[in-house]
Amino acid sequence: MSEETRASERTSTGSDAASTDEDRGDPTDIGGDRTDRPKPLPVIGNLHQITGDPLGFFDAARGHDLLPYRMFTDQCYVVVHPEGVQTVLVDGDDAYHKGEMMQRQIGSLLGDGIFLAEGDDWQRQRSTMQPAFYRERITGYADAMTENAATMADGWTDGEIVDVADAASELTLAVLADTLLGIDPGSERDVVARAADAIAARYDSRRVGAFLPEWIPSPTNRRYRRSLVDLRRTIDRIIDDRRTAIEDERYSGTDLLSMLIAATADGSMDDETLRDNVVTFLFAGHETTALGLTYALHSLATEPDEQATVRDAIAEFGDPATDPDGAAAPDALPAVDRVVDETLRLYPPVHVFFREPARSVDLLDTRVPAGTVLALSPWTCHRDPRWWDDPESFRPDRWTTSKGEGRDRGSAPKSSRPEYAYFPFGGGPRHCIGMRFALLELRLTLAVVLSRYRFSPVTETLSFAPSATLQPDGPVRLRVDADAL
Repeated sequence: MSEETRASERTSTGSDAASTDEDRGDPTDIGGDRTDRPKPLPVIGNLHQITGDPLGFFDAARGHDLLPYRMFTDQCYVVVHPEGVQTVLVDGDDAYHKGEMMQRQIGSLLGDGIFLAEGDDWQRQRSTMQPAFYRERITGYADAMTENAATMADGWTDGEIVDVADAASELTLAVLADTLLGIDPGSERDVVARAADAIAARYDSRRVGAFLPEWIPSPTNRRYRRSLVDLRRTIDRIIDDRRTAIEDERYSGTDLLSMLIAATADGSMDDETLRDNVVTFLFAGHETTALGLTYALHSLATEPDEQATVRDAIAEFGDPATDPDGAAAPDALPAVDRVVDETLRLYPPVHVFFREPARSVDLLDTRVPAGTVLALSPWTCHRDPRWWDDPESFRPDRWTTSKGEGRDRGSAPKSSRPEYAYFPFGGGPRHCIGMRFALLELRLTLAVVLSRYRFSPVTETLSFAPSATLQPDGPVRLRVDADAL
C-alpha cells in the first residue's frame, strides 16, 4: 500500500491524514475530533480515567488513529489505526522496544526472561526455545491436551454449576506442566494459584497502586512480594530436581524445561534467566489460554444457536478424545476455530501491549520522541466499527472464508480489513511464541467439553478486572448439562 493510499484511507475514516510542520508532534492535535479526547488533570494526567474505567478508556480511543494521553507527567499514545500497529510491531521493529515502563512495571515478575529481553539476548533465548514450538512438536501435544480436557469434563456432573474460570485455569496449568515442563504440578498448583491471584491484584488497572512503585508497603504489594518469593522457591526446586534427574540419567525428555536447562549447561543462559523464563511460561502459557477458554464457553452459553452450530460440527467429526491426532489436523474443526478466533477478537486475553520508540520516529504522520509509551490495544482495534461490522456481537461466522481463500490463524480474515485490525498474539518478530500451542489447546479443549455437555449461563453478563491480562471480575459460572454427541 502506498503512502498516499494509506493517508487517504485514514482521511476517509474520519481522521487527519497528515500534519503540518507546525503541529507535528503536538499531542493536542492528533487524529480526529478533539472534543472526545480524554482530558488530563494536573500532576496525575489521565490516571483518574484509566483507573475509573480501564476498558472504557480504551473504548474512547475507537475511531482515532493516534490518541494522546498522559500518565502523571509522561506523554503517551494509544495507537489505534492498524497501520500504526503494524509499523510498531512489524515494519519498524528495530525502532521500538519494550522499554523502561515495562521494566519498571513487570521487571520484578518476569526479570530477564524472553518477554522483556531485548536485542541479541532476546534472539538467543528465542532460538533456544523455538524447537519446543515447531508445528510438528505442538501436534504431538494433542494427546495430553485432549486427555487433560477429558479428565476435567469427566469430573463434572449433570446439572452442576461450574466456575469455568477456575476450571480453565487448573486445566491449562496441568496441560502446560504435562507438555512443556514435563512435571506433575501436584502441590505446586496452590503456589501458582496464590501467585496468580497476587499478580492480578498487583496489576489491577482499577487501582491507582497498579501504577505506583511496588516498594510502597501496601498490603497488596506485600502480598505480591511474598507470593513471588514462594513461587521462585518452588521453581528453583523444580529446576534442581530436573537437573539432578538429567545428570543421573533418570530423565531424557526434550520438553521446554529440559531445553532451558541444557542452555545453562552450555553457558548460553544463566540460572536466573532460566527461572525467569519458567515464571514467564507458567503465567503467559496458562493464564492467557485459560481466559480464552473461559470467554469462549461463556459466549457459547449465552448464544445457544452458535453453541448448537459448533456442537453439530463436532458431532460430525466424532469424539476428539479418541482421535486427538485427527482433531489436531489443520482443517479438522473449522467451526471450533471460528469460535476461538471470534472469542479472541471480543475478549483478547492480552488487551494491551506496550512499546517505546528507541529513537525519535514518525508514526502516523506524527513525530514521537524516544521513550514515549505507546499502548497498542487489541481491545480497541478488535471492536473498532471502521474495521468490524456489528463489533460488539459474538459472530463466529465472520471468520468464514471462501473456498480456497484460506488465512493464517492469529490474523484477520483476508478482506478489505487491514491485517492488524486483529492481533491477539501481537505481531512481527516478537509475536507470541506459544500462539500455535494456545490455538490448538483451545480448539481441542472446546471440542472435548462440547462433545459431552451443553452449557447455559448462570453468570449472565461478563464484567472485567483488567490487570496484566483481561481478568473476569469474579467467578464465571455456567451450568453443564450432560448431552453426549
